[in-house]
Amino acid sequence: MNAVSKQPVATMLAPAVILIGVFIFVPMLLTIWLSFHQWSSQTGFNTAEFVGLRNYEDIFGPLSVGRDFKRAFTNTAIYTALSVVIILPLSVLLGLLVYQRRVRGGTFLRTVLFATYMVPMIAVALVWSKLYSPTEGPINQILAVIGIGEQPWLSSPDTALVSIVILNVWQQVGYFTVLAIAGLTQIPPSLYEAARIDGANAIQEFFGVTLPLLRRTLLFSAVIAVINAVQVFEPVALITQGGPAGATNVLTYHIRRVGIERAQGGIGSAMAVMLMLSLIVVIIALFAFARKGNEE
Repeated sequence: MNAVSKQPVATMLAPAVILIGVFIFVPMLLTIWLSFHQWSSQTGFNTAEFVGLRNYEDIFGPLSVGRDFKRAFTNTAIYTALSVVIILPLSVLLGLLVYQRRVRGGTFLRTVLFATYMVPMIAVALVWSKLYSPTEGPINQILAVIGIGEQPWLSSPDTALVSIVILNVWQQVGYFTVLAIAGLTQIPPSLYEAARIDGANAIQEFFGVTLPLLRRTLLFSAVIAVINAVQVFEPVALITQGGPAGATNVLTYHIRRVGIERAQGGIGSAMAVMLMLSLIVVIIALFAFARKGNEE
């Protein structure tokens, strides 16, 4: 009877497994295979020439290919770290404001926050490029009113990457706030009542009750935030094109530039593999950190 019951399940899962294999695992394996070959993306796969680890040696070497890759990798790491460090605390703060305080209009506020996530990144990038405009942008105009001079934002290597991070935070924080609210709903109110009986104040309630019980939600949010940040492409492609002076040249944009515009498919594939491996290592580290925290 078990064999009979398993057969329909396998039959129903087969289309999904096939789609996952065709659209995820096959391209992934193909990218790994191409990373060991010298191949022009303007030709067929049959022209790929096996070169072993040479592509990896090039991207970690001292030549321009290696320098550009390392700069793009560093930019991606900084962008990801800043995005996660800002988004997670802000989402918890907004979640507490909307849920725990029971503010009037909380449902409307949740809707507004989540709506920012629903706006296409292309539209967000175009709007923020106008907001960051040195002379006509509302941000600099507001700063001028309060006595602060115009800021270069996207035109300075010192502020361009941070400006893209702010754009990302604005769009993403609503989604993660909803996740934080979902985590808060799973915390029994009786725990807060017990903490108050023991004389705990609001700060002690947060660090003693709220934060420990939000660990799973924060772990999930951290993983999703890292994945989203690593995949940043549209703001860079539409606003900065990797500039100024390579300050916003993140890996996804750099891989496109190398693999498609320069037709260096083998080197671009090696970069993509390194990005994938780095993402896997970061996610494993997040799970290990969370597991260690639970054991303590």
